[in-house]
Amino acid sequence: METRQVKAGKTGAGSQRYKCQHCGSRYLLKPKARGYPEALRLQAIRLYVDGMNYRRIARHLKVHHTSVINWTKAFAAQLPDAPLPEEIRTIELDELFTFIGTKKSGSTSSQR
Repeated sequence: METRQVKAGKTGAGSQRYKCQHCGSRYLLKPKARGYPEALRLQAIRLYVDGMNYRRIARHLKVHHTSVINWTKAFAAQLPDAPLPEEIRTIELDELFTFIGTKKSGSTSSQR
């Protein structure tokens, strides 16, 4: 069976598009790489570890903040579990006192 391909226009980026005359599918001979480079992903993770928040990283690297979140979650999932001691002898605990009740003063907003 003979394969027959014909030119079928260009993509928005200017790459030549082809069409198979047997099945009608359109394709590129050399598809472009998709996604962000690994170096950019690692830079985002380093910035996050250094304390920068997701949106600031996204603005700095000119990517969407959801991408940064997904990259850091995927990286964290690959990390090994934290080592735990076999025997625990002493546990330290800080105290926190919280009062839950009524306010000492009335509301400052006017309710009519």
